[in-house]
Amino acid sequence: MLPLSLYQRALGPAYQRLAPALARFHGLSGPHRLVGQVQIEAPATWPGRVLAWALGAPQRAVQGAITFELQARPDAEVWTRRFPAQTMQSTLRESAGRVVEHLGAARLSFVLHEADGRLVMQLQQLHFCGIPCPAWLCPEVVAEESGVGDALHFRVSATVPGVGRVVSYQGHLLVPPGAVGVELGAPA
Repeated sequence: MLPLSLYQRALGPAYQRLAPALARFHGLSGPHRLVGQVQIEAPATWPGRVLAWALGAPQRAVQGAITFELQARPDAEVWTRRFPAQTMQSTLRESAGRVVEHLGAARLSFVLHEADGRLVMQLQQLHFCGIPCPAWLCPEVVAEESGVGDALHFRVSATVPGVGRVVSYQGHLLVPPGAVGVELGAPA
């Protein structure tokens, strides 16, 4: 039996309820390149731009093509998002049922939920430059994916109290029907 992807492990049985495009995407292994469209909002303030820079996140409002490069192994995934004016890369791992993302100077820990076929990532912990973020400064994060046909739709935003919007982008990626992942319980 092939090893489960980190999203399959983190979601458990709820993984089976994801929209087909999401399940295909989060079950992929090896290298993949997906394309789509994205719309990005600029950080709201100068401190927001500084934080976006520290994360490697987009700093200008722009819309256009996105290329998403995935390197998926059972122990980790590397996501490289090639936005129209910026490249952002992060590494994701599963730990104790959570997905932990290393993004620039931040380490974010998410609990995953399935809701009506959508994937919702709820921020549980944030470390910035290795220092735990105090609750009063913790950003409000929206990280959701949905699937329609062969398209994975994404919406990501982070707003920090007293700073405003730091990151905000949304769009879609095309997940080809031939993109093959690992199914829970599938024989090897």
